[in-house]
Amino acid sequence: MPAAHRKPKRRSLSGSTIRTAATLALVSAATATAVEGGTAHAEPNLSPAQVKAKVDRLYREAEVATDKYNGAKEKAGQARKKVGSLQDEASRRTEALNTQRQKLGTVAAAQYRTGGVDPSVQLLLSSSPDHYLDEASLADRVGTRQAATITRVRKDLREIDQLHTQADGKLAELRAKQAELEKQKKTVTRKLADARQLLDRLTPAERPLATPGTADRASRSTPRGDLGNVSGNSRVQAAISFAQNALGSPYVWGATGPNAFDCSGLTQAAYRAAGVSLPRTTYAQINAGQRISRSQLQPGDLVFFYSGISHVGLYIGNGQMIHAPNPSAPVRIAPIDQMPFVGAARVA
Repeated sequence: MPAAHRKPKRRSLSGSTIRTAATLALVSAATATAVEGGTAHAEPNLSPAQVKAKVDRLYREAEVATDKYNGAKEKAGQARKKVGSLQDEASRRTEALNTQRQKLGTVAAAQYRTGGVDPSVQLLLSSSPDHYLDEASLADRVGTRQAATITRVRKDLREIDQLHTQADGKLAELRAKQAELEKQKKTVTRKLADARQLLDRLTPAERPLATPGTADRASRSTPRGDLGNVSGNSRVQAAISFAQNALGSPYVWGATGPNAFDCSGLTQAAYRAAGVSLPRTTYAQINAGQRISRSQLQPGDLVFFYSGISHVGLYIGNGQMIHAPNPSAPVRIAPIDQMPFVGAARVA
């Protein structure tokens, strides 16, 4: 039999070959699990300190995504209101237009009884009067009163069409914001889930060492700081009082109270209670008032952290702030040196 037609011999696997194949299969499976399962499954032998570092990073990334979520939610709300306003206006203008057409219909009926309908009136009883209007010269064919009415109708038709176009554009913007909202929501929930999985792998004794904020949580009995410089500013006092009453409240991303907060949700709620309106996100809040240096800090100022301006707290004096840290710690008092300080703003 020619060599080209010979069947290849089956080679038996030696014990070492089998072991090598099994090892490669296990490595491939572990790699796939790490990729699919996220951070928590990638490194099974982390120390509490390493877990804390990773959880800190995940919480910061989740907070950045939370801020983007809050911003998209705010803009989606604005777009939704604008869509409603445009649609309401178009409906109102259409109703007014129909009233004008009814008046012209009355004229047409009278003309019919006397021998015919003027074509300039007939055009507004058709399904597309604006098309006819673009082709007709009305002033020479109708009375002054009818011409004025038709001119108004012509203008209304165009403006109503413009309102519908604007509403369609805002509706497209709203859908884009809602898609962004869903994207950021998935990012936040994924990163928080990864953080929980990392913490769940620790023993009860190890977990406090790895949980950000556990060692210095504040209760409602925590000292209030030096408020001597704000005795004459009732809005600052009201904002700080609100934040003090919120001590111990849980951190919930996207929350603005009354029973849970994220970082910018707490500062917004505190100043809302004081009669001051703040934007929803940290990157907008830093520009809401007068920017000040660290050396100029006074109680009531907003203090911001990290290069992306992703965290904010309410300064209360003596180097301390009240803030909503992360899902592992409730609203508390903490030193501003705890995180990389990037700026401050005075809003009241």
